[in-house]
Amino acid sequence: MKFTPKDKDYINKVRESFSKQKFMDYLHARLVKTEPGFCEIHIPYDENITQQNGFFHAGIVGTVADNAAGYAAFSLMDKDSSILTVEFKLNLISPADGELLIGRSNVLKYGKTLTICRSDVFIVKDGVEKLCAASQSTLIELQNKSDEKK
Repeated sequence: MKFTPKDKDYINKVRESFSKQKFMDYLHARLVKTEPGFCEIHIPYDENITQQNGFFHAGIVGTVADNAAGYAAFSLMDKDSSILTVEFKLNLISPADGELLIGRSNVLKYGKTLTICRSDVFIVKDGVEKLCAASQSTLIELQNKSDEKK
Protein backbone atom coordinates (compact mmCIF):
# COMPACT_ATOMS: atom_id res chain seq x y z
CA MET A 1 0.00 0.00 0.00
CA LYS A 2 1.08 3.57 -0.62
CA PHE A 3 0.94 5.95 2.33
CA THR A 4 1.55 9.67 2.59
CA PRO A 5 3.21 10.82 5.82
CA LYS A 6 1.65 13.78 7.63
CA ASP A 7 5.14 15.10 8.42
CA LYS A 8 7.33 15.81 5.38
CA ASP A 9 10.41 15.39 7.61
CA TYR A 10 9.26 11.97 8.86
CA ILE A 11 12.68 10.36 8.36
CA ASN A 12 14.39 12.73 10.78
CA LYS A 13 11.48 12.42 13.23
CA VAL A 14 11.89 8.62 13.23
CA ARG A 15 15.70 8.80 13.46
CA GLU A 16 15.55 11.24 16.37
CA SER A 17 13.09 9.05 18.27
CA PHE A 18 15.11 5.90 17.56
CA SER A 19 18.30 7.58 18.83
CA LYS A 20 16.58 8.27 22.19
CA GLN A 21 15.93 4.57 22.85
CA LYS A 22 18.67 3.45 25.22
CA PHE A 23 17.67 -0.21 24.80
CA MET A 24 18.22 -0.03 21.03
CA ASP A 25 21.66 1.45 21.72
CA TYR A 26 22.41 -1.39 24.18
CA LEU A 27 21.46 -3.92 21.48
CA HIS A 28 23.62 -2.14 18.86
CA ALA A 29 20.47 -1.92 16.74
CA ARG A 30 20.57 0.04 13.51
CA LEU A 31 17.68 1.79 11.82
CA VAL A 32 18.40 0.65 8.27
CA LYS A 33 15.42 1.84 6.24
CA THR A 34 12.42 4.09 6.76
CA GLU A 35 9.73 4.75 4.19
CA PRO A 36 6.12 5.89 4.63
CA GLY A 37 4.51 2.93 6.41
CA PHE A 38 7.67 0.79 6.45
CA CYS A 39 10.66 0.29 8.72
CA GLU A 40 13.66 -2.07 8.82
CA ILE A 41 15.89 -2.56 11.88
CA HIS A 42 19.01 -4.76 12.22
CA ILE A 43 20.47 -6.21 15.42
CA PRO A 44 23.86 -7.95 15.24
CA TYR A 45 24.59 -11.10 17.22
CA ASP A 46 25.89 -10.58 20.75
CA GLU A 47 26.12 -13.44 23.26
CA ASN A 48 24.75 -11.07 25.93
CA ILE A 49 21.31 -11.16 24.27
CA THR A 50 21.02 -14.92 23.77
CA GLN A 51 19.14 -17.71 25.45
CA GLN A 52 20.58 -21.00 26.76
CA ASN A 53 21.26 -22.48 23.29
CA GLY A 54 23.08 -19.41 22.03
CA PHE A 55 20.19 -18.21 19.82
CA PHE A 56 18.88 -14.64 19.95
CA HIS A 57 16.51 -14.55 22.93
CA ALA A 58 12.78 -14.45 22.04
CA GLY A 59 12.56 -11.15 23.94
CA ILE A 60 15.00 -9.63 21.46
CA VAL A 61 13.06 -11.11 18.52
CA GLY A 62 9.90 -9.52 19.96
CA THR A 63 11.70 -6.24 20.54
CA VAL A 64 12.82 -5.88 16.93
CA ALA A 65 9.32 -6.78 15.69
CA ASP A 66 7.73 -4.25 18.06
CA ASN A 67 10.15 -1.41 17.27
CA ALA A 68 9.95 -1.95 13.51
CA ALA A 69 6.14 -1.79 13.74
CA GLY A 70 6.29 1.29 15.92
CA TYR A 71 8.48 3.20 13.51
CA ALA A 72 6.57 2.04 10.44
CA ALA A 73 3.44 3.52 12.03
CA PHE A 74 5.23 6.58 13.45
CA SER A 75 6.48 7.48 9.96
CA LEU A 76 2.89 8.37 9.02
CA MET A 77 1.94 10.34 12.13
CA ASP A 78 1.76 14.04 12.96
CA LYS A 79 5.02 15.86 13.65
CA ASP A 80 4.26 16.43 17.33
CA SER A 81 2.63 13.10 18.12
CA SER A 82 4.09 10.15 19.98
CA ILE A 83 3.35 6.45 19.76
CA LEU A 84 2.78 3.46 22.02
CA THR A 85 2.07 -0.20 21.37
CA VAL A 86 -1.30 -1.29 22.78
CA GLU A 87 -1.40 -4.89 21.53
CA PHE A 88 1.20 -7.28 20.20
CA LYS A 89 1.15 -10.91 19.05
CA LEU A 90 4.31 -12.78 18.14
CA ASN A 91 4.63 -16.15 16.43
CA LEU A 92 8.08 -17.71 16.77
CA ILE A 93 8.52 -19.78 13.62
CA SER A 94 12.10 -21.06 13.86
CA PRO A 95 15.11 -20.51 16.15
CA ALA A 96 16.84 -17.14 15.76
CA ASP A 97 20.16 -18.89 15.16
CA GLY A 98 22.49 -16.64 13.21
CA GLU A 99 24.64 -13.54 13.11
CA LEU A 100 22.06 -10.86 12.27
CA LEU A 101 18.43 -10.30 13.24
CA ILE A 102 16.32 -8.23 10.83
CA GLY A 103 12.91 -6.76 11.65
CA ARG A 104 10.79 -5.46 8.76
CA SER A 105 7.38 -3.98 9.31
CA ASN A 106 4.60 -2.66 7.09
CA VAL A 107 1.53 -0.69 8.07
CA LEU A 108 -1.58 -2.66 7.18
CA LYS A 109 -4.13 -0.03 8.26
CA TYR A 110 -3.42 3.53 9.29
CA GLY A 111 -6.28 4.96 11.32
CA LYS A 112 -7.15 8.20 13.04
CA THR A 113 -6.00 6.84 16.41
CA LEU A 114 -5.00 3.20 15.95
CA THR A 115 -2.64 1.70 13.39
CA ILE A 116 -2.22 -2.00 12.59
CA CYS A 117 1.18 -3.33 11.47
CA ARG A 118 2.65 -6.64 10.45
CA SER A 119 6.28 -7.38 11.22
CA ASP A 120 8.41 -10.19 9.84
CA VAL A 121 11.65 -11.04 11.62
CA PHE A 122 14.46 -12.75 9.75
CA ILE A 123 17.66 -14.39 10.90
CA VAL A 124 20.74 -14.29 8.67
CA LYS A 125 23.12 -17.22 8.98
CA ASP A 126 26.03 -17.79 6.61
CA GLY A 127 24.56 -15.18 4.26
CA VAL A 128 21.15 -16.88 4.06
CA GLU A 129 18.07 -14.99 5.29
CA LYS A 130 15.31 -17.08 6.90
CA LEU A 131 11.98 -16.07 8.46
CA CYS A 132 12.07 -16.78 12.19
CA ALA A 133 9.06 -14.83 13.53
CA ALA A 134 5.96 -12.91 12.50
CA SER A 135 3.88 -10.49 14.51
CA GLN A 136 0.89 -8.22 14.33
CA SER A 137 0.68 -5.05 16.38
CA THR A 138 -1.81 -2.35 17.22
CA LEU A 139 -0.31 1.04 17.97
CA ILE A 140 -1.87 4.24 19.26
CA GLU A 141 -1.02 7.77 18.19
CA LEU A 142 -0.83 10.10 21.18
CA GLN A 143 -1.28 13.79 20.49
CA ASN A 144 0.98 16.40 22.04
CA LYS A 145 -0.70 18.04 25.08
CA SER A 146 -0.82 21.44 23.31
CA ASP A 147 -2.55 19.78 20.32
CA GLU A 148 -5.32 18.40 22.58
CA LYS A 149 -6.38 21.92 23.59
CA LYS A 150 -7.04 22.99 19.99
